[in-house]
Amino acid sequence: MAEIKDPENTILMELKGGTVTIELLPDVAPMHCDRIKELAREGAYDNVAFHRVIDGFMAQTGDVANGNMEKDFNIRMAGTGGSDKKDLPAEFSGVPHDRGTLGAARSQNPNSANSQFFINFSDNHFLNRQYTVYGRVIEGMEHVDAITRGEPPANPDRMISVKVAADA
Repeated sequence: MAEIKDPENTILMELKGGTVTIELLPDVAPMHCDRIKELAREGAYDNVAFHRVIDGFMAQTGDVANGNMEKDFNIRMAGTGGSDKKDLPAEFSGVPHDRGTLGAARSQNPNSANSQFFINFSDNHFLNRQYTVYGRVIEGMEHVDAITRGEPPANPDRMISVKVAADA
């Protein structure tokens, strides 16, 4: 098991195959790290679908408004919403979009990230300095690799639960 150095800045994402441990980067993107922890603590990410999963690219999830598979779920709406919280300003950095990094999903507006995020399946350096990187998978990437592909997937996988390690 990966050593958790900072439980307050570590996310435990439960997928069907097992736990994905994500180390957050609060020194790089403090507002994005605070947002994922806030939503995790509210239970907002529990049962939210991976609505856009592109082989060799990334798995996107986190639409807490339209992606909860237990609440009036419509896969065509998943990916169109966020949370009831304000959008976040971009926190671009020199941290590269390597395999296993967590990036903030957004619209064309760089300051439109809210609750959605993606995990890179491969090194996607064309995203560098254009999307906020705020975490990296330190254990369980094989469970991310197993997420059902599709835009959207016919039978999407979900985040069963998302917790801050300090609370687990």
